[in-house]
Amino acid sequence: MKMIVGLGNPGNKYDGTKHNIGFDVIDEILRQENLTMDEEKFRADYTIWRHQGERILLVKPYTYMNLSGEAVLPLMSYYGVGQDDICVVYDDLDLKPGQIRLRQKGSAGGHNGMKSIIQMLGSQEFNRIRVGIGRPAGGWKVVDHVLAPFSKEDRDLVDVTVKEATDAIRHWIDTDDFIKSMNEYN
Repeated sequence: MKMIVGLGNPGNKYDGTKHNIGFDVIDEILRQENLTMDEEKFRADYTIWRHQGERILLVKPYTYMNLSGEAVLPLMSYYGVGQDDICVVYDDLDLKPGQIRLRQKGSAGGHNGMKSIIQMLGSQEFNRIRVGIGRPAGGWKVVDHVLAPFSKEDRDLVDVTVKEATDAIRHWIDTDDFIKSMNEYN
């Protein structure tokens, strides 16, 4: 079993914001597969996607970003998902809109959702897909930037990037080889 975790904040006021790009990727998989989030446990909404004989948990923590690990670890434990079988999708200020980067390990890079997951797992070694949101314009605080919607121009780029991240997830699931997916999508 694999687990795909999209990071974001719950509630309509956060829909479409830069910080919710992980939720957008999960929503794209749901849309493509005609699935709905139909389960709730451990402060997360989730569903089980059955793909080519494998069960994949699609997860959206509703703990708010800074406490994401409090939903991720209990779900991993409950379903017996190992660290090699998770992939966390989240926004990254250091990548421009339209860019993604796949990594198997690394620091939180200042991202509070990732800090929470790393702290709860006690490890930085798990798969992740970073989706670019770019740096704030002059005079903007980071918090205001990540909680703002994308500009029309950036939104068009990001919509393509969300599909690319979804394709990367499918590639990983189909090949069961995250390094191959990194080589294909980085």
